[in-house]
Amino acid sequence: MSALSRQASADPLYALPQPARPFYATGMLLDAQDFSDEQTYHRGRLAQAIAFMSGGGTLAGLAVSYQAADAATDTPEEIRVAPGVAIDRLGRLVEVPRPACLRLQRWFDAARARNNGSDLQTGRYENLQRFLSARIQAEAGSNGIPAVPTRAVVADVFLRFVACEQGLTPSFASGPFDALDAVATSRLRDAYELQLIARASLDDDFAGLPDAGPDLAAIADPVARRAALQDAVLGAWDNSGRSGDEGELAPAAETPRDADPTAVFLARVLIPATNDAPPQRDGAGVLVDNWSRRCVPSVALLMRWLGA
Repeated sequence: MSALSRQASADPLYALPQPARPFYATGMLLDAQDFSDEQTYHRGRLAQAIAFMSGGGTLAGLAVSYQAADAATDTPEEIRVAPGVAIDRLGRLVEVPRPACLRLQRWFDAARARNNGSDLQTGRYENLQRFLSARIQAEAGSNGIPAVPTRAVVADVFLRFVACEQGLTPSFASGPFDALDAVATSRLRDAYELQLIARASLDDDFAGLPDAGPDLAAIADPVARRAALQDAVLGAWDNSGRSGDEGELAPAAETPRDADPTAVFLARVLIPATNDAPPQRDGAGVLVDNWSRRCVPSVALLMRWLGA
């Protein structure tokens, strides 16, 4: 497990804590855990409200694009993510404050070297239209967007919340230590990690994309649409991920096996590949599909959409 993975799983909100807030009395002895519990209560209540009000998805920005290598400027081949902010499945804000990138060829070479390239082999498919959004199917091959390749490795870009330790301050030594110069972390900064994950086990019945939920806009009758909205609200209580839940957060439809179930799906990337074992790049254009993600539009955007 990487250092970032350990920091992510160490967040108290992963444990889905009970909504119990500290109660103080004069003369009560307090320690660091009491203050941590108070932060966890307020963070957990806010995150729970955000998760149920808007669900996980993109709030603003975070467009994913492909940048080919440029020998003239010594720029490597990259999958780029624009600045933006998302809400993860626990209701935490995940912000990318400046442009970020993933080195595509480095990722591909590492995947070929790992387990004889098994991830690339299980993530290589043909008939790729079935794994794409309707919008990218309509626009592929025009307006500078590459055509859908004949054969490609399917990989998804995910954004996950991590906490980075910052600042050291003198403190009492903890654990089996005896030190007069002990220090402890004084700040935790909300940060992020980008992941590019090759997708296995996709087929005609499972595209591995986010579930869009009921299409209320397709219901023309306003009475039927109102009834469908009410039914959707009554059925929105998730069986997983609630505060105080004894189990773990169940993976979403788009979550790969062994991946962080709180991560936010951003885009699907098709990397044209040969039929070799393991696959190799075939030089065709990399296709990025931004339109299968969940979006959480602001109230201002919804008002403009309604014409108000």
